[in-house]
Amino acid sequence: MPDDPVLRAMRAQDRRRFLPADVVDEYQRDEPLPIGFGQTNSQPSTVARMLTLLETFQGMRVLDVGSGSGWTSAILAELGGPDTRVFAVELVPELVERSRAVVPAHRVSVHRAEPGGVLGLPGYGPFDRILVSAMADSMPEQLTDQLADGGVMVAPWADVMHRVRRSGGELEVSAHDGYRFVPLR
Repeated sequence: MPDDPVLRAMRAQDRRRFLPADVVDEYQRDEPLPIGFGQTNSQPSTVARMLTLLETFQGMRVLDVGSGSGWTSAILAELGGPDTRVFAVELVPELVERSRAVVPAHRVSVHRAEPGGVLGLPGYGPFDRILVSAMADSMPEQLTDQLADGGVMVAPWADVMHRVRRSGGELEVSAHDGYRFVPLR
């Protein structure tokens, strides 16, 4: 599908810019690639599937949890256009610094994960979209609490990708295929 907006955005944000020198030559492989500190740059087909499930739109406010190299954050900014704001959250300080150097700073702000087991950025919400690139044991309620009304979260837990849509006080949850990710901490 050459006109697919997700694939177009992924091409515009060349994966090579987000990979360390020792694996950059493997950028076309459809598999997760190590970025150091026990973390990976996600498999492109998985990223495409997650972004399709996320139902992105122009001008959205997005939370990208487990942003790692910053690649998905940059793709989200590309998908949402100039009025979109992406708030990226990463646990590893070195990856926070590395991704700040390559993401479009005018639309993506990269934050170090808050201490004490706080997930996301509760002080910056609510968010129209939340993308989680780390595996939880169960639905991360701290993140669903940060979803705006009508908001969508795509997150893996219990080895399955899920889409959560908030409608008023209700959450509609659907399951989509099995996946593997680094653990959500």
